[in-house]
Amino acid sequence: GGVVNSALYNVDAGHRAVIFDRFRGVQDVVVGEGTHFLIPWVQKPIIFDCRSRPRNVPVITGSKDLQNVNITLRILFRPVTAQLPRIFTSIGEDYDERVLPSITTEILKSVVARFDAGELITQRELVSRQVSEDLTERAATFGLILDDVSLTHLTFGKEFTEAVEMKQVAQQEAERARFIVEKAEQQKKAAVISAEGDSKAAELIANSLATAGDGLIELRKLEAAEDIAYQLSRSRNITYLPSGQSVLLQLPQ
Repeated sequence: GGVVNSALYNVDAGHRAVIFDRFRGVQDVVVGEGTHFLIPWVQKPIIFDCRSRPRNVPVITGSKDLQNVNITLRILFRPVTAQLPRIFTSIGEDYDERVLPSITTEILKSVVARFDAGELITQRELVSRQVSEDLTERAATFGLILDDVSLTHLTFGKEFTEAVEMKQVAQQEAERARFIVEKAEQQKKAAVISAEGDSKAAELIANSLATAGDGLIELRKLEAAEDIAYQLSRSRNITYLPSGQSVLLQLPQ
């Protein structure tokens, strides 16, 4: 029973096996899902997961204008099943560990170096697409399929971030200064309008004096006397009003 059991092995769904033979080395055949036989002590199955798996690769690199850029790339990868024997022989079981970080760093450095820091922000889609195309092509030479490549994280060194913040502050200051200047302009306009209004009013009064003569002044004096009389009549301290307005106002007789 033990011998039969040791002669059987399982390949789970989404996995493939490569057979290592002590006498003949790695076999070219790739074994599919299911239960299979092997020669105990002579052959050994190496099981590979062939489903798409995610991997995050963080890279620090430089932009065209020499800013430090921190980028994290999220890659969904899987091996080309037919190439598993070659992958196992030339790279090993931990192929993703050996290949992905190095080719990702290489491609990111070369792509990012073509863009200024500002362009990396404004043309992020283009950068992402370029990285994806170059990386997919590069990974294929190692027998890897990339189902998805995306830039999940993109930040800049302290100096650049501070420079951007300073630029924003400067823009806000400029806005504020412009607002103050505009406000001063408005106030100046208002003052001019008000002054124009005052001179207009003075002009109108002068005109009416010229046409109505002393009559207008007499009318104003009468109105004032009437107003004063009314105010005094409401005051408790004064019990009578002398007759004749000449007491209250020095009116020309």
